[in-house]
Amino acid sequence: MGEAAEAKKAFMEIFPQVVRTGSHFYEWLSYTKSLRGFGKVVREAGKNWLSREDVKGLAYQLLKYQQRQGFTNRDALRLFHVKPPTEDHRQLFEWVVKGWEEMPVEIPSQAIAQIWWYEWLKRNPTQTHEAITQGRLTHEMTAPVGKMDKSAWQLLFSEMPIGAMLRNLGSLTELGVLRTDESANLQRVEAVLNNKEHLRKGRIHPIDVLKALKTYQSGGKLGRSQKTWKPVPRIVDILEKAVELSFDVVEPTNKVFMHAVDVSGSMGGMVADMGLTCCEIATTMALVTAKAEKNYMIRGFATDFRDLGITAKDSFGSAVRKASNQNFGGTDASVAYDWMIKNKFKADVVCFWTDSESWANSYQHPCQALAKYRQKVNPDVKAVYVTLTPYQITLVDPKDPLSYDIAGFDPAAPRMIQMIASGDV
Repeated sequence: MGEAAEAKKAFMEIFPQVVRTGSHFYEWLSYTKSLRGFGKVVREAGKNWLSREDVKGLAYQLLKYQQRQGFTNRDALRLFHVKPPTEDHRQLFEWVVKGWEEMPVEIPSQAIAQIWWYEWLKRNPTQTHEAITQGRLTHEMTAPVGKMDKSAWQLLFSEMPIGAMLRNLGSLTELGVLRTDESANLQRVEAVLNNKEHLRKGRIHPIDVLKALKTYQSGGKLGRSQKTWKPVPRIVDILEKAVELSFDVVEPTNKVFMHAVDVSGSMGGMVADMGLTCCEIATTMALVTAKAEKNYMIRGFATDFRDLGITAKDSFGSAVRKASNQNFGGTDASVAYDWMIKNKFKADVVCFWTDSESWANSYQHPCQALAKYRQKVNPDVKAVYVTLTPYQITLVDPKDPLSYDIAGFDPAAPRMIQMIASGDV
């Protein structure tokens, strides 16, 4: 009983830190519905989230995300039987459930001022500029009900947070807000996306930046957008830099790295909901690790071990293209060790970036090949296997203290590899 109470307490404390936005809240609802249902602890967490003390912040989330994942705000209030703890909450919940057939002449309270301006805009769509300026409305609030012209988007862009900016670069380019000759707007994009602190505070994942780069470069051919645009070269450069900045790296370790990127056929498959292949993610993570170091080599493995022609001077876009053009054959990680033995390549760390789906037609397990490499070239070499997809396969000998498994594509993975290289792990 004590452990259960402790777990519940920990869950309730961490819940608002993880479920920060309306989008997160509805994603959590969707997962909860499909995986376990709505028990007592879940209902308490949902009720607390919807009756938080910061009514203004809650109103912002409920206005910005009025429905997601098959749920509406009204569904959530009814599901958790939320009773309004204050008058501001009551007015907010009343708007959620009933809407405003008759709009108040004046703003009822500052807590729901944005909702008042949203409702005012619904009745006065030609006054979009005033509603954005006075109500500080976001594009999610404005676009469905206002008259959206270039000037309206310019107003929104001037206050647009980093996540929204990253998602709307294509639309802003198509509308002409972002152009080669709009230097002030391009400077703002650079100031936001090429600022490591902004990226950190905005919780921007490097792979999201890579996805934005790939989508933006396509001019609208990729992704869900129905719009098309001609990419602005400076925006592409800014996104390239943002990918690098969004990863967590440290100073060069001066160790020698061999990055072995899986370019087998299976790596050409898309990672669910990412719009990116395993090969593209693996290449990006290998390249950012290489960019943080001085002594490295990047090669691709499948049923042989080949030069991909990738160096730290490559852009992320060019590196991804070079690796993606090589997708072939089955997976055999041992060929990397064979090549290094043959060429007497003395690496301090060998990093494998793979989906670990299998090793095909191999006469030896990678662990056996690693043992031979240690015997013939470097007995102290460390091996790191970064698995990008959730296959329950490992290439690591669990008894080997110098071999490491890393799962997924966390922004801190390059830093972790550097720490392993320098002996801090």
